[in-house]
Amino acid sequence: MDVAAVAALSLSCLFRITSRTSAVSKMAAEGDAAATAATSMDITTALTEVLKTALIHDGLARGLHEAAKALDKRQAHLCVLASNCDEPSYVRLVEALCAEHQIKLLKVEESKQLGEWSGLCKLDREGKARKVVGCSCVVVKDYGKESQALDVLIEYLKTKDSI
Repeated sequence: MDVAAVAALSLSCLFRITSRTSAVSKMAAEGDAAATAATSMDITTALTEVLKTALIHDGLARGLHEAAKALDKRQAHLCVLASNCDEPSYVRLVEALCAEHQIKLLKVEESKQLGEWSGLCKLDREGKARKVVGCSCVVVKDYGKESQALDVLIEYLKTKDSI
């Protein structure tokens, strides 16, 4: 190889190294932005995303019967219970199963909202939920893929546990 070829080869290697370094610094900056986005996400948004991801990966047990089976078999990672459930024996059963098997329990306000988040509704052309069916209890058996929403939810459950 002549001197010009060696110089051109070393110059191209130098260019690749600097472009990789700048790509790594861009990725680090995006990671910092993602970390601040994760801290700014509220718990209801995180719960909504986690439930939708679990629904896609077939990891939800919806309704009292499916939820009780999943809780009793210790397949559950998280249980979400509607606060406006009108049957107190349902609430006692779910709370007792969660306490017995050390499964995290979250409570939401509306059963209709929980039904919408867990996919018990029809979507119209604009993507809005129609014909929402109320759901008193949802159990997450499989989170699906890792996401920022899952990290936010797990951090919230850890802080809620330590209080």
